[in-house]
Amino acid sequence: MAISDFDLVLFGGSGDLAMRKLIPAMYARDVCRDLPESARIICVGRAAISQEEFLRIVETTAKPNVKETPNEKNWARFLERIVYVSVNATDVNTYGPLVDALRPDESITRVYYLATPPSLFAQICDNLKATGLATANSRVVLEKPLGRDLESAKQINAEVGKVFCESQIYRIDHYLGKETVQNLLALRFGNVLFEPLWRREWISDVQITIAEKIGVGNRLGYYDTSGALRDMLQNHLLQLLCIVAMEPPATIAPDAVRDAKLQVLRSLKRFTPTTLAQNIVRGQYRAGYVDGKQVPGYREEPEAPKYSKTETFVALKAEIDTWRWAGVPFYLRTGKRMSDRLAEIVVRFKPIPHSIFNQSTSSFQPNSLVIRLQPNEGLSLNLMAKTPGEGMRLKQAELELDFREQFKAPRMEAYERLLLDVLRGQLTLFMRGDELEAAWEWVEPILNHWEQDDSSPLPYASGTWGPAASSALIGRDGLQWREEALPED
Repeated sequence: MAISDFDLVLFGGSGDLAMRKLIPAMYARDVCRDLPESARIICVGRAAISQEEFLRIVETTAKPNVKETPNEKNWARFLERIVYVSVNATDVNTYGPLVDALRPDESITRVYYLATPPSLFAQICDNLKATGLATANSRVVLEKPLGRDLESAKQINAEVGKVFCESQIYRIDHYLGKETVQNLLALRFGNVLFEPLWRREWISDVQITIAEKIGVGNRLGYYDTSGALRDMLQNHLLQLLCIVAMEPPATIAPDAVRDAKLQVLRSLKRFTPTTLAQNIVRGQYRAGYVDGKQVPGYREEPEAPKYSKTETFVALKAEIDTWRWAGVPFYLRTGKRMSDRLAEIVVRFKPIPHSIFNQSTSSFQPNSLVIRLQPNEGLSLNLMAKTPGEGMRLKQAELELDFREQFKAPRMEAYERLLLDVLRGQLTLFMRGDELEAAWEWVEPILNHWEQDDSSPLPYASGTWGPAASSALIGRDGLQWREEALPED
């Protein structure tokens, strides 16, 4: 689908996200000739600097983040698209340069990307309306965090909704732009093989992990008031859970898919004070070793509060009260300073009921489907197979699908795909307002419980897989996390 002419306005245009992800993503699509010749990127910032000074910042800050060394001719052509305007986003009287920079042609799509703190969303939208910039052909992209709790999420939805209708609002979650997430949809609904097995009768459990080796880095100011639950679980992990568990939508149309995801969120079993204590583990990393290098603990990070209770690790057991999933545990886990960097979904099937071979059923590894989101996107199906030689001795083997090897087409990063979808007006991979509120409604009892709890997160050494209580959580059901269950060579 061709993209019509547009002006992409980046509020926070000189910030980290713009320089690290958004501008490099737009350059990549420009090189692939996805952008109309006259389309522009208007970067909005508070600094009173010239166009030339801003382009020098782009050169030194954004260019190194381009995934392939730019061809100088292509880079020079791309820079011609960029316009810098100095605006105080909260002061409507300073919007004149932005008004002047935007082309008055109403057929040109205007996309306002708010790469700013959410506290500015309402004011920016009000100012766009007051200056006549919020037109019927406008779209607004909201970058996370989308609230701190249910009340603040509802407030954001209400305030942005006063200016833009729901079909104009794109709540971005970059994990939904990953190739593997969309291939999960293709796997489930484009093949007949798995759908008959995709239910409680055949699936033992589902594990969803997003693990990072890095610490908080330069995000401590944000992270210490957020924590892993708000930063990762409420959005990324729950969205992945929805795609795994949702019922087949009638079509791939945006509202059909988002209706199916919403049903999952509303079917999640609510936590009680008792189940909260039993089914959730929170941790905070201490000093340790990552890739052989010594790293400090969270409380030793620069400017970290000495007695911070912010969690850098969360593991929990969730259940979905539907006919398809009743009784199947979903284990969600995320953490910083972990043993490895990975994002994966593991769908583990039930064990065989009886062995006809000269092996006990306990020696058989259950079949499992592993969907890898990072670092190497792909799928693997783990089966039991006969080992070479005489006798019937079975051992686990893998059927592997590596997307880079299978499909030689250039790989598109998540932000590239999502920005193209915004420009094309495709809402399927973006959260709807009621989805956002349903996710917060499920998470909020956990936040309230922690606020009333005097205990601190459990410590875990950097370079490990989190607190031992995380293994105990899943172990109570006679299960193991994938890395613990892998057979030794």
